[in-house]
Amino acid sequence: MKKIVEGVRNNQKCLRPNMTEMSCEEEVGNLMKRCWTEDPADRPDFTTLKAAIRKLNKDYESNNILDNLLSRMEQYANNLEALVEERTADYLEEKRKCEELLYQLLPKSVASQLILGQSVVAETYDSVTIYFSDIVGFTSLSAESTPLQVVELLNDLYTCFDSIIENFDVYKVETIGDAYMVVSGLPMRNGNCHAREIARMSLALLRAVMSFTIQHRPNDQLKLRIGLHTGPCVAGVVGLKMPRYCLFGDTVNTASRMESNGEALRIHVSPQTKEVLDTFSTFELELRGEVEMKGKGKITTYWLKGEKPPVSTSILISTSDSVSNTNASLTSTANNILSNSFKHIPNNVSSMNNKSMNNNIPNHNITSLTPLLQEENS
Repeated sequence: MKKIVEGVRNNQKCLRPNMTEMSCEEEVGNLMKRCWTEDPADRPDFTTLKAAIRKLNKDYESNNILDNLLSRMEQYANNLEALVEERTADYLEEKRKCEELLYQLLPKSVASQLILGQSVVAETYDSVTIYFSDIVGFTSLSAESTPLQVVELLNDLYTCFDSIIENFDVYKVETIGDAYMVVSGLPMRNGNCHAREIARMSLALLRAVMSFTIQHRPNDQLKLRIGLHTGPCVAGVVGLKMPRYCLFGDTVNTASRMESNGEALRIHVSPQTKEVLDTFSTFELELRGEVEMKGKGKITTYWLKGEKPPVSTSILISTSDSVSNTNASLTSTANNILSNSFKHIPNNVSSMNNKSMNNNIPNHNITSLTPLLQEENS
C-alpha cells in the first residue's frame, strides 16, 4: 500500500489488479477495466454503470437488490441440499460396506452389539459340534512351492470351502495356516441339529477335496484330514483392536486332537458326536477302535462313512399297491378255478335231484378252495 501511495505521489503509473487469475464473465471484466482507466473521462458514470449491471442481471425479473439476494440464497440452498444428499448417500454406502465386513469377521448378533457400543459378554453353550481340518503334508508342499503359490492354493481352497459351508447352519471361526475351524450350535442354538449340520458339511467338503485341483501341481491329490467332537464350550469376543470371536473349553482341544489323530481323506468322529448322530438314524459310522490321545488316554472313536438316503414314502405306497394287486390276482384265480370246476357238471343236471348233483361234483374242488376264498375275503 505504501508503494502505491508513493507511486501516485511521484506521478508514476498506478498498479492495477491482475485479471488473468480472476474467474468471472468477460463483460464483468471489461466493466471493471473501464472503471479504473487512467483518463477519468473514459470511466463510466453511475447511471451507465447501473444500466450495465442491470444488463448483467437480466436473468432476474426483479431489479430489487434484496430480491436478487434472496434468489441467490435460494439457489445456493438448493445446491447445498443436493450436495448434502449426495454426501449422505456416499456415507451410507460406506457404512453398509463396513458393516458387511464386520459381519464377515464376527457373528451378526455380536457385531450388532459392538456397533451399538454395547459390551459383548461371554456365553456358555451346553452342546456344540466343532470341526477341525488340516492338509496332510502341507509342510513339504510349502517347501516345494513358492510363497505366492502357497497363498493361491489356500485362497482357492478356502474360497471353495466358504461357498460350501454357506449351505449349512454353521459358523466359520477362523483359519490358521492350513487349519480350518467351523462350529455349529452357536451363537444361535439349534438343539441337536449341530452334529447333523457339521457331519453333512464334512461330507460335502470331503467330496469337494476329491475333485479339487492344485493349480501349480495338478497331478497331486490334496489330502484333507477331518476331526469332529461334540461338547460344551464358552464363546466370547477377545480384544478391542481387531476383535476376535473365540471359543474356549476342553471341547476345542478334543476336536483338535480328533483331527490330529485322524487319517487323510477320512472323517474322525468322537463317541460324543457319534451318540448325537445316532439319534438321526441316517449316518453310516464305522468303528475305528481305541486311539491313544495326548492328555485324554484311550478313546473309542469312529469313522463317518456317509449318510443314508431317507426312506421314501412312495416306496411304501408302491409296496402296498403291489400287495393289493397280488391279493386281487389270487382272488381272481380262485374264482376262475371254481368256475371251471362247475363247468364239468353234466348237462342233464337239471333232471337230477340235489343228492345226485352233490355226488357228481368233486368235493375236493370246493373244500380245497373254500379256505383260500375265506383268507382272501378277510
